[in-house]
Amino acid sequence: MSLAAASAPSPSPLRPSFRSRLLDWRVRFGVLALIWGFSFLFIKVGTEGFAPFQVTFGRLLFGTAVLVAALLMKRDRLPRGARTWGHLAVAAFLLNALPFSLFAYAELTIPSTLAGICNATTPLWGMVLSLVALSEDRPTRVRAAGLGIGFVGVLTVLGAWQGFSGLDVTGTALALLASFSYAVGWIHVRRTLSSTGASHLSLATGQVGLATLQLAFVTPLFTTLPQSVELLPLLSVIALGALGTGYAMLLQYGVVAEVGPTTASMVTYFIPVIATAAGVAFLGEHLAWNTPVGAAVVLLGAALTQTRASSRTPAPARAAEPLAKTPRKTPSRA
Repeated sequence: MSLAAASAPSPSPLRPSFRSRLLDWRVRFGVLALIWGFSFLFIKVGTEGFAPFQVTFGRLLFGTAVLVAALLMKRDRLPRGARTWGHLAVAAFLLNALPFSLFAYAELTIPSTLAGICNATTPLWGMVLSLVALSEDRPTRVRAAGLGIGFVGVLTVLGAWQGFSGLDVTGTALALLASFSYAVGWIHVRRTLSSTGASHLSLATGQVGLATLQLAFVTPLFTTLPQSVELLPLLSVIALGALGTGYAMLLQYGVVAEVGPTTASMVTYFIPVIATAAGVAFLGEHLAWNTPVGAAVVLLGAALTQTRASSRTPAPARAAEPLAKTPRKTPSRA
């Protein structure tokens, strides 16, 4: 989903709270994967009662409420500086407002399983962009092979040999564009918000809050209030925001602080599996053979794109690093 949640990094990691230490990081990692995997189901159910922009606005509103509550509990404060807020506004658009809206519109016409698999292409887009925008990312044969394998997987999922018959091209394109937006957003974050001095929680709260304001302006222009509010779509939107956007971010940063961004970013590879299982089990969505096979190929390619060139001199062992130092893998989320 992301990350995945994605939010701007800070130059120093968060210390895991006493409450977070009560749960092993593997448990919290699993909960994070479940939340982001189920986010695609929540989007699908939410669009049955609300317009896509309304689903996105509700998601961001409830997510902001959770993050603000956490900010107050930790007695943290929002970032300072007009330049920081300007970069946060761009990050809010690329990592929250735009991809969340695109996924909501995409799931009007495509199953949640396909949306979850499209989300897994974020590392592939991230590699392509990082080779252009980030000089420290060097292409290797393995990474190039991973990129090719990944996009072969995408074509397999889409059934390219059948001429994409039975596939809603527009909905699929919107989902892929959402994943591309995540990759662009993370490049922007790494280039502009890696040394602000603000905490992860502070930057995340500011970013999601700005995205909420962006949708608060856009939503009334393109939607009207629903004549009636159904309980299940409403609960889905609340869960999507409070869990999938707010609480999931808190979980993500706790795991990053404890085990580092490389291990934490592995959640990317569990999201499409959970999204597919949830869509089939709870929504009765049909799977052709090429969907799970193609998804596996996509994940293999994405994993290969994240390998690093080996060094002759091994680096000394270090504790969990801040996300700004080693955001090599691009988290992806609903």
